[in-house]
Amino acid sequence: MYNFNGLDLGIGNLARLSNAKTRSISPENFTGEPGKGGMASEGTGANCARDLGVGWKVSPSVEIAPGETLTMGEIAGPGAIQHIWLTCFPGSWRNLIFRIYWDNEETPSVEVPVGDFFCNGWQERCNVNSFPVAVNPAGGMNSYWQMPFRGSARLTMENTSKSDKTVLYYQIDYTLTEVPEDMAYFHAQWRRSNPVAYKDVHTLVDGIKGKGHYVGTYLAWQVNNTGWWGEGEIKFYMDGDSEFPTICGTGTEDYFGGAWNWEHPQGQYGVYSTPFLGMHQVIKPDGLYRSQTRFGMYRWHVQDPIRFESELRVTIQDLGWRSGGRYLPQQSDIASTTFWYQAEPHAPFPTLPGNDEREVI
Repeated sequence: MYNFNGLDLGIGNLARLSNAKTRSISPENFTGEPGKGGMASEGTGANCARDLGVGWKVSPSVEIAPGETLTMGEIAGPGAIQHIWLTCFPGSWRNLIFRIYWDNEETPSVEVPVGDFFCNGWQERCNVNSFPVAVNPAGGMNSYWQMPFRGSARLTMENTSKSDKTVLYYQIDYTLTEVPEDMAYFHAQWRRSNPVAYKDVHTLVDGIKGKGHYVGTYLAWQVNNTGWWGEGEIKFYMDGDSEFPTICGTGTEDYFGGAWNWEHPQGQYGVYSTPFLGMHQVIKPDGLYRSQTRFGMYRWHVQDPIRFESELRVTIQDLGWRSGGRYLPQQSDIASTTFWYQAEPHAPFPTLPGNDEREVI
């Protein structure tokens, strides 16, 4: 009997033996059962495998019709999801809603357009080289967020398109093992201000109730004015804070680990993608129909989680410069995805905006 449960893996404990069981769900094994992979006789690859038969890549993907919700996987616990890989065509990313439900809960703990979940909110493939999220050529999306559960896990993908089917390739790698009492549940939520109201802020998340810790931010930010745009402060209101927060940042690029407008070399944005911090995407105007500059940024609080006892609200200012050395309250298009762990039950999320409200134009 081994004491190690197979969770919290790192190079320092990778050699340790445990009684954890490794399983994987994909279109080649929808249940994750041992010895049941590659048995499909029908699937999206059946025609390609017609000369070879069962076992030869008959079911590598799934088609999701307009308006359909695919149950990607249902797992009986206890255990933890350790890795998710998936890929689909970029034009559908804002219309594909990724959800996760823990322990038979009625409302999801994760509800995010799939591209935004993987730091690709602008529906244009962009590589990400970070610790919990990696996106590799050409659109291979990977999550290494540890997601423990005790009773069950259910993962779904809804195609909210009115007319377009999507083809989804995916794999969910998980372990069946004992989960310590002090492990919380993974959550992620998407919000958008398009545009941010004048002299207002973008709210990343509000109404979080319970004990937990905030672990990540991704922003898809379109600037609707000229000049430097990132003077706004991010603020964390927790555990009874009212007018003023406990944690207040000093500027947008500062929060994402950069400095001085990210201008390096001079006259250019210096993009970067590191284990915990990134300003990894800049989409520039083309002089024709693409008129605004768009940015993708992430900040993972893996080494510095923001802990809260009972409640949390997070906002960011939309702030640039105007004449006379004065701040300009901007009206940008900001879409945020926030990531946190908390004890269940969680407060229900706001209703997800519709297709037109999520659309990238």
